[in-house]
Amino acid sequence: MFKWRTVTSGVPQGSVLGPALFNIFVSDMDSGIECTLSKFANDTKLCGVVNTLEGRDAIQKDLDRLERWACANPMKFNKCKVLHVGQRNPKHDYRLGKKWIASSPEEKDLGVWIDEKLNVSQQCALAAQKANRVLGCIKRGATSRSREVILPLYSALVSPHLEYCIRLWGPQYRRDIELLEQVQRRPRS
Repeated sequence: MFKWRTVTSGVPQGSVLGPALFNIFVSDMDSGIECTLSKFANDTKLCGVVNTLEGRDAIQKDLDRLERWACANPMKFNKCKVLHVGQRNPKHDYRLGKKWIASSPEEKDLGVWIDEKLNVSQQCALAAQKANRVLGCIKRGATSRSREVILPLYSALVSPHLEYCIRLWGPQYRRDIELLEQVQRRPRS
């Protein structure tokens, strides 16, 4: 049989029920929240419009609610940052509990770098850099340069780096790729 053990933190990694149990556990986190609260896996974001002092106060009240929720549900928020978006953003300071939240000019969100101007050029540069490194490995490692060898390697190893979250930072790119794939599938005459 088995013995009961106390869980000191989190959910066991790789469990089948873990994600479902975590979603149930955090389901009441957004009760009473006025601003937009988005939750994805273990990632939580609070967003709001701050063009008035009332907007700033609404975000701070929601942060206070989240802190009370975290205390009531032995949980803590970590790696909290503020990303001020917009040209005329007054860049107010916010706190979570007694700690002030640091401001950042850019943040990585679900693997995509975004800056305060919603510019994704750093994301594009990093994707190209990764793809070039993989292309270099293919060039050094593949003995054949035939289309039958290079195309599957490119599709499997290089393309994912270039296409990750492409609809966010280059929505027209995916359409171009689909058109290119259609042309390549056509029988040659």
